[in-house]
Amino acid sequence: MITFVEETGSTNADLLDQLSAGSILCEGDWLVARRQLHGRGRQGRKWFDGLGNFMGSTIVSHGRFDPPLQSIALMAGIAVYEAIKHFLKSDAGLELKWPNDVLFGGAKLSGLLLETSGGMVVVGIGVNLLIKPQIPERKTIALADLADCPSLDTFTTVLTSSFHRELQIWRSHGLDLLIRRWQNKGHPIGTPLTVHDANGELISGVFSGLSEIGSLLLKDQDDKMYVVNSGEVSLG
Repeated sequence: MITFVEETGSTNADLLDQLSAGSILCEGDWLVARRQLHGRGRQGRKWFDGLGNFMGSTIVSHGRFDPPLQSIALMAGIAVYEAIKHFLKSDAGLELKWPNDVLFGGAKLSGLLLETSGGMVVVGIGVNLLIKPQIPERKTIALADLADCPSLDTFTTVLTSSFHRELQIWRSHGLDLLIRRWQNKGHPIGTPLTVHDANGELISGVFSGLSEIGSLLLKDQDDKMYVVNSGEVSLG
């Protein structure tokens, strides 16, 4: 079920509040805001409220036989990638940045935020459809810069269908296929990356693929390999 609201603080916060209050939410439920006043990105950053952009959240129920919880981020990134690709003449220039941002030509087009409540994962998605935010020291881009911009309703239909399809592939085929597909859509092997890891350490190196569970592999100039399970990644 897709619920549209004209305005809210944060679609992620709304779904988390409902789960905490004991509301019955099902996998596949979506909450989409036409305006979001207090959207959040990774590490508590404010998510830009661009009227005409996509701002929404959905629920994934993580079961005991599902692939590892952290791999939902990779699956969700592919779902958004495929939804955006639907509106482009070519996906040349479109790529995933670990773990789940979508870039075009190195500029940020979409970001995701995953939060958990019990066995439920709330997946928040923001896509620059009409307006690109102005973020210091970060390149951004909107889908309208690349193609005829779809309406919010049209994009939502395409995205929810893509997400449902990728969720079934993730459950049916597991990590091996997911990781291969992500690497085919992600930044190329050898891409220079800088990571602020969960401990606040700064690591620079080149992208060396994903581990068997989807962690980022980063090799520094001394050929030391780092396995990064969480952190903020920037190109260069």
